[in-house]
Amino acid sequence: MRLVVQGLLVQPRQLQHLAQLCSNQAQDFRQIATHAYYLLGIAKINTEIEAYCASQQLDCAFVADHHTLDNFGLVLMDMDSTLITIECIDEIADMHGLKPQVAAVTQAAMRGEIEFAESLRLRVALLKGLDESALQRVYDERLRLSPGTEQWIAACKQHAVRTMVVSGGFDFFAERVKTLAGLDYAQANRLEIVDGELTGKVLGDIVDAQAKADWLHKQRLALGLEAAQVIAIGDGANDLTMMADAGVSIAYHAKPIVQEHATYALNYVGLDGAANLFNLTPY
Repeated sequence: MRLVVQGLLVQPRQLQHLAQLCSNQAQDFRQIATHAYYLLGIAKINTEIEAYCASQQLDCAFVADHHTLDNFGLVLMDMDSTLITIECIDEIADMHGLKPQVAAVTQAAMRGEIEFAESLRLRVALLKGLDESALQRVYDERLRLSPGTEQWIAACKQHAVRTMVVSGGFDFFAERVKTLAGLDYAQANRLEIVDGELTGKVLGDIVDAQAKADWLHKQRLALGLEAAQVIAIGDGANDLTMMADAGVSIAYHAKPIVQEHATYALNYVGLDGAANLFNLTPY
């Protein structure tokens, strides 16, 4: 395997210390981005390296040698707080003066304390009577792609990896994010709107944890891929089933329960850090 180290800033002294911790390695770190490096020939995971990187606010990962983008064909990504920087439903609620109440339920669901479907119904019910124009305002005024998204999607396209947003959020945003980021597929929940107002209900089956995994399976089979050729990226408990069904999972600025079950974790860098995990091309 190889050790990948990256951060908002990676200093020479930090690499030197890491090299000392890998004293049995003859090779030097190789640079793959402005603040991303890798070291080949790592025999096993080193918890001392992990502890040092955490203390320095650096992301590190012990990446299997065959984990390069050439060996993958599909990436599925959560939307809220993963592909984008906000929780859309929290921001919609803010237009209704209910953000604290809705955000509290959102966080409980992400920690796995409430079943997602139940939490979604509770939150959407609070939005009853809100003018549908609030959705467009949230998109125009508050929705932003996560840092590094463009670089990550560009890397996927370069290696012919298909990209999909699969979200427990809403299709109003998912379809627009699909276009904005240049993704191939999108799947999300649909809010009921009658006479220009939200009714407080969700139409059709809810995209919960199992539904996300089902979409992974469906899209993988449609593309003729094996599970090992799929990457799943998420941040909350609702992503765990999907991530478990992927060959590689990435916890992106995620809750502890998600980091515990993920193949790799990114806590400090943006989504371009995902590209660095699978990159061997010199900077």
